[in-house]
Amino acid sequence: MCLKYGISLLLILINALLWSAISAVADVKDDAESALLNLQQNVVAKKLMYDMKSLDLVIEAARGYYQQNDRKTGDRFYLLALQKSQIIEMMLKTSETVPLPVMAPVSSAVNVPPEPDQDRLIEAVESAPDPNEEIDSFRMVGSKGSYTVVKADSISLVAAKLGVSQQHLRRMNGLDTRGYLKIGQQLVYDNRKIIPQRIKDGIIINIPDRTLYYFQQDILVASLPVALGSATKNEKYVWQTPVGKFKVTAKMKDPTWTVPPSIQTEMEEQGKEVIESIPPGPENPLGKYAIRTSIPGILIHSTIKPASIYSFSSHGCIRISPERMEDFFPKILIDTRGEIIYQPVKLAVTGNGRVFLEVHHDVYKRSSSLISEARQMIENQKLSEMVDWEKIKSVVKQKSGVAEDISLN
Repeated sequence: MCLKYGISLLLILINALLWSAISAVADVKDDAESALLNLQQNVVAKKLMYDMKSLDLVIEAARGYYQQNDRKTGDRFYLLALQKSQIIEMMLKTSETVPLPVMAPVSSAVNVPPEPDQDRLIEAVESAPDPNEEIDSFRMVGSKGSYTVVKADSISLVAAKLGVSQQHLRRMNGLDTRGYLKIGQQLVYDNRKIIPQRIKDGIIINIPDRTLYYFQQDILVASLPVALGSATKNEKYVWQTPVGKFKVTAKMKDPTWTVPPSIQTEMEEQGKEVIESIPPGPENPLGKYAIRTSIPGILIHSTIKPASIYSFSSHGCIRISPERMEDFFPKILIDTRGEIIYQPVKLAVTGNGRVFLEVHHDVYKRSSSLISEARQMIENQKLSEMVDWEKIKSVVKQKSGVAEDISLN
């Protein structure tokens, strides 16, 4: 009874606090820093290790944006920090009737009871849309959001599902390199991407952003994170996914994988058993579905390694997660046309005049200068007077693979 009453009261108080915090954004920096200091001096608050660590990371992010002279984004993070600190303070006030949980990391996503009410409150704050940050669906896809960890999840698998890097998830959620997760844990993410090229019908695969875009009658009907060819390139092996136009030449359900001679040679050199073919089944790397393209040796197929999605780990083929392939495979017809492109830098101007820049690592080392590419795109579209060049330098340096607002104001 006490727990139910305490949670209801907490929800009411937090709702009021959110509105009061928004109205006082001018002082949010000082208030958030002061709230953090007070909590750090509170012995009981140290028991809320997970919450305090999350608060520290948000404050660090806010300070970083202030150092970059991006006060607008910095204030948003300070506001979030203030809201988090107020949540923690409310939890401390109810600790006499509700024992405080002590969060300990576990080695995988095990069935540890989460803190559902606190997590939902934080999720609502962090994933709430920003009215100043409209996303133009004609030019961009993805969103800022929150993901709930389920059984058997790992950092690599969650990143693959969301189409973001593991580093992105760790940075946004304050996770260490061990990637410990618990069932029910909330992970915030940002997987907004700029559509690199639009076509009326067919497939576009952009290698640097590891994403397949599928269009029907001028409409983007699917954007799928994929795994692509390893950066490995030497005199003997080239596993990089090639660029070029193609068309779908065949579709196969429960395919047999005929192992290419080059991969057989690699098996032999690594001391493995040389296999010429693998029949349909759980050991077949192609999974349940494969789409053959007109580019020699290049398939678009499902996989038995879903955690490899959104990586560069194949021998050149394009892997799609089994769940997404179930829906994608029936949509594709023989002779569907497509193109594999290589654009590590992408730029878009939204309908409300905001300029976004997205920069990826030049994994195949085909660009002489990413900053020069960004500058050239901006100048070609006559956007130099609309952008903040310090923001541009930061986006190029970070190479986060996320569409970032680089507008001047």
